[in-house]
Amino acid sequence: MADINATIPDSGAVEEPIDLVRLSLDERIYVKLRGDRELRGVLHAFDGHMNLVLGEVEETITLVDVNEDTNEEVIRIVKRNSDMLFVRGDGVILVSPPSRA
Repeated sequence: MADINATIPDSGAVEEPIDLVRLSLDERIYVKLRGDRELRGVLHAFDGHMNLVLGEVEETITLVDVNEDTNEEVIRIVKRNSDMLFVRGDGVILVSPPSRA
């Protein structure tokens, strides 16, 4: 008979990728989104679709404009801050937990 406790992860165990996100609750994380957007904020909640609720968020948007006269690409970086943000999971490319150095 299998040990029933073997299927229940410890509070600090990482057995599936979603466990790593769970361990990052109330921690500052990095999120890469579609459309050259990046977020850094405190993870307050998430679900299996990777919908996220972040607090104290800094959003970085990278814009590439083309100069009409010279046809050169000009890269602009726009930053903005939000107290609270809901992120829809289908736009999430990557979630990075805080470094555990």
